[in-house]
Amino acid sequence: MTKNLTTILLALTITVVTFTTTVLAEEVQIVTTPVTEQIYLLAGKGGNIGLFVGPDGTFLIDDQYAPLTDKIIAAIKAVGGDIPKFLLNTHYHGDHTGGNETLGQSGTLIFSHDNVRERLSTGSFVEAFQIKRAAVAPEGLPVVTFSEDISFHLNGDRVQAIHVPHAHTDGDSFIYFKGANVIHAGDIFFNGFYPFIDVNHGGSLKGMIAATNTILALADDNTKIIAGHGPLGNKAQLTTYRQMLETAYHRLKQLKAEGLTTTEAIAAKPLADLEEQWGNGLFKSDRWIELVYSGVY
Repeated sequence: MTKNLTTILLALTITVVTFTTTVLAEEVQIVTTPVTEQIYLLAGKGGNIGLFVGPDGTFLIDDQYAPLTDKIIAAIKAVGGDIPKFLLNTHYHGDHTGGNETLGQSGTLIFSHDNVRERLSTGSFVEAFQIKRAAVAPEGLPVVTFSEDISFHLNGDRVQAIHVPHAHTDGDSFIYFKGANVIHAGDIFFNGFYPFIDVNHGGSLKGMIAATNTILALADDNTKIIAGHGPLGNKAQLTTYRQMLETAYHRLKQLKAEGLTTTEAIAAKPLADLEEQWGNGLFKSDRWIELVYSGVY
């Protein structure tokens, strides 16, 4: 999948309020990318799915939208997996948790950070895209939640879900496959473009930088990193992304210290030199500043 096609799909994913029609589901293909002999990246419509298969059962990271569940299960079975034994939600957004109810009804045990269950159980409204979501049915709620970290010992590896506070949201976790040297970064990492930061639900640019640094501290030059959106990445790409976030943060923080309003900060064009490399995804610089500026501190 090309970068341009990936970003177009990302834009459609987040701006569409619901994704329930058979026609749309029929148009989506699940593309499977091997990461290791047991770990795969599944891309369709929504956040990238991580898949871990082995004799102890199938472990899934995020699940996109409910109408795609049958296709996702087919892709899982095609590489030797089955109905997931475990599902871990990296955060609450619907393009990562839309299949929860269907999988929960099939017997999948769902895990998440405490705040993810809270958002899913009460419903949410993402102001940036005017997306309102009703409370998820009990079958789709995480059964096991954690406040910091949790470890799974299965399929010959130790899999750690590590919470990072106030990053993309207030409930983000990334997943580290210690033996395989693979990380699923969730929406902490948008590979190649400006990330959405859900400021109204606890996200912040400063927290995104801290979360990225936490991931980088675990990674080496051979680590494969599954981004929440965009192609499979590595430490060098995540480092470049972190540098962009830091540059943006320091420039925006300076404008805020000078007392500039959001409108004035946008007019100052502080990210003009970053636009060509990072503004070809969901957001151009002006819109991205509009969304993140209130969360700069």
